[in-house]
Amino acid sequence: MLKYQKLHSDVSRRPPPELEASAETFGRTSISLPRSTSSARRTQLIRSVGIATAGFLTVLFLAACDKSSPSSVGSTPKVTQKIDLNDLRSKAERGEAQAQKDLGTVYSKGELVKQSYREAAEWYRKAAEQGHAAAQHALGELYEAGQGVKRDEAEAAKWYRKAAEQGYALGQYSLAVLYVTGSGVTANEAEALKWYRLAAEQGDNRSEYNLGMRYKEGKGVAVDPIESFKWLTLSASHGLADAAKARDELKRTMTREQIAKGQQLADSAPVKK
Repeated sequence: MLKYQKLHSDVSRRPPPELEASAETFGRTSISLPRSTSSARRTQLIRSVGIATAGFLTVLFLAACDKSSPSSVGSTPKVTQKIDLNDLRSKAERGEAQAQKDLGTVYSKGELVKQSYREAAEWYRKAAEQGHAAAQHALGELYEAGQGVKRDEAEAAKWYRKAAEQGYALGQYSLAVLYVTGSGVTANEAEALKWYRLAAEQGDNRSEYNLGMRYKEGKGVAVDPIESFKWLTLSASHGLADAAKARDELKRTMTREQIAKGQQLADSAPVKK
């Protein structure tokens, strides 16, 4: 059973590290087609929205997987938006932070242009330096993976922190993971717990899961099956299958009263969805 779930968006080929003797999976989803989509299906989907017609290119932006809604990770995209790449580049060159971030993602994914992590890093940096939280997080991912820039976990932590301090859930989650592993920062369970909780309170399903497992195992907190059940239930409701398995395993050790209380807490939790 996985103790930690780390999913990624723009850095799609980073090998999974070991976290406390447990493999951590990746798959944070942002602006891309589902990774399970076959090449033929990708082509069909791209053509269906007219991505290469009349000399102007567009790119699929999956609104259902927008990073501002981390609980949507892994869900089926429901909304697509066509973006004119020429217009996007023009806006980015004029200094619009959102356009710079989006152009960075285009280069990172390499869907419609030749993939270039170096170009991605340059555009992410321009947006990040303007305070764009998603770009700060994306730039941190590149530093953590060593894609387009020299691998530098301390630099990754710096950019994750900037995003996290703005309340960006994925930044909070990624910073928590670094505090668990001691990568780029001094390992600190209290800090990891703090950032996991902040992200979990925004509905990030991996952070909900990790928080639930801590209460289950008494890692950094006192063992509390009710709190564990609450967070694992929330994570499962946000689509994380491993959370449902962990919750069901925990449930077998709980009394009916404890289960009822944990469910009540999950149902009433003021978690952003």
